Amino acid sequence: MLKSLYDWMMDKAAHRHAIWWLAAISFIESSFFPIPPDVMLIPMVMAAPTRWLRISLVCTAASVVGGFLGYAIGHFFMDSIGMAILGAFHLQEKFQALKPIIDEWGVWFIIIKGATPIPYKLVTITAGAFDFDLLKFTFASVVARGMRFVLVAGLLWKFGPPIRDFVETRLKLVTTLFVVALIAGFFVVKLL
Repeated sequence: MLKSLYDWMMDKAAHRHAIWWLAAISFIESSFFPIPPDVMLIPMVMAAPTRWLRISLVCTAASVVGGFLGYAIGHFFMDSIGMAILGAFHLQEKFQALKPIIDEWGVWFIIIKGATPIPYKLVTITAGAFDFDLLKFTFASVVARGMRFVLVAGLLWKFGPPIRDFVETRLKLVTTLFVVALIAGFFVVKLL
């Protein structure tokens, strides 16, 4: 099933309305869709490298707006829809362990997890279920998703096809290193 969804998304990446398909996929991936929008983002940027920033910003905005749907699912429908979604991705046990982390590290948790390829739906649904502050959630989501999609698109624009294979096979490593560097930068600035 995932292979057919992947193929369908690749087909939509070449569609004349690809930017709208990317927005739709980015939106639904934030709450329940299993395949990340990178599957469309990468070929779209490769096909139109001068539009990398626009493409990545559309992806970011749609993902953040979709995160509100995930938040609403967690806030209003956790026992029914929220648990069903988390169960489909085998994330129910992780959900229970996140309450103390959200309480203590909320914004940082969302930024770090939202920038990596872990299921963003876990972050959005969990934030809603634990009544995390919506303004902080919005801020952290914009930062996290912007870092993730703008970084990938910017690398593709700057380095072209050679970086595509690297990004596709090592997306988790690339985004994790970027987040580590960002956090280290915050600590250095704080110490100065």
